[in-house]
Amino acid sequence: GRSRLAARWGLRWGFAALSPAMIARATVGRAVAVSGRPSGLRRIGSSAAAAQSLKTPMPAVPGRVLVVTSGKGGVGKTTCAASMAWALGKMGHRTCAVDFDIGLRNLDLHLGAERRVIFDFVNVINGECNLNQALIKDRHNPNLFLLAASQTRDKDVLTVEGVQRVLDDLKQQFEYIVLDSPAGIEAGARHAMYFADDAVITVNPELSSCRDSDKMIGFIASRSKRSEEGLEPVRQMLLINRYDASRVESQEMLQLDDIQELLGLELIGVIPESKAVLTATNLGQPVVSLSEEPAAQAFEDTVARFLGEDRPLRFIEPPKKDFFSSLFGR
Repeated sequence: GRSRLAARWGLRWGFAALSPAMIARATVGRAVAVSGRPSGLRRIGSSAAAAQSLKTPMPAVPGRVLVVTSGKGGVGKTTCAASMAWALGKMGHRTCAVDFDIGLRNLDLHLGAERRVIFDFVNVINGECNLNQALIKDRHNPNLFLLAASQTRDKDVLTVEGVQRVLDDLKQQFEYIVLDSPAGIEAGARHAMYFADDAVITVNPELSSCRDSDKMIGFIASRSKRSEEGLEPVRQMLLINRYDASRVESQEMLQLDDIQELLGLELIGVIPESKAVLTATNLGQPVVSLSEEPAAQAFEDTVARFLGEDRPLRFIEPPKKDFFSSLFGR
């Protein structure tokens, strides 16, 4: 129990006995296999052909808003948001990734679109362009679009009314709108979490990450639009990123059971530590596109679980040493 955790880790702080995230959870959709590779994205623009491309096919019902968030920075949240959005698109779901980190903007880098951003999220809110002009479409993932954040504006430009107007428009065109939320509970994060239908809480297997994320769980449970309107609660899920099974085995990192016990959320995925993440980011593509990489396969599994498929966890045990490695202690 929690006393065992406190004894092991010397915790001076505690969590509520029942996390707010342990409220009823919804189930979603279906899953199919992920395949293919990404490249850069191209702008939709405002031509008739582009408008037609954007209009077909429309979702049968308004799309769902999935926010990817974390209690602290540096946990790999944008990496997770980009890979989940990309995988949803490859699985056949029309998906729009929206960067809520106003003033910083990183999601475009992860999707290889940094040279193609002309209009952004704030331009749309302020009526300086229409939504179609700001959307950027992936050339090799036709179901994936990006709405980039502004690099020059302040987060205070976001308003509930403006954000809702843009999201309502996106819901009519996409099955899933993946919001890359800033860490913590500053203005951009609050707006992203307020409109969530589903939320993925991204943590690393360390104490500070889990403690900060517990605050996010409570905020989403009590301060979301769904909560205010008495609707079905936001489905909150746990994604553990940068998991190093060898360090967990040597008790340098928290174990999976410990993290789940602390946060009380449905575990949707475990992404192993991988050097390929940096390589993919520098190439301007999400790591999920590198299909041979364990991290990519773990992201595919994560999105499949989000869509309702039952898949076992992989890459959570340390690699087995061969005879000579064991003999020489390597």
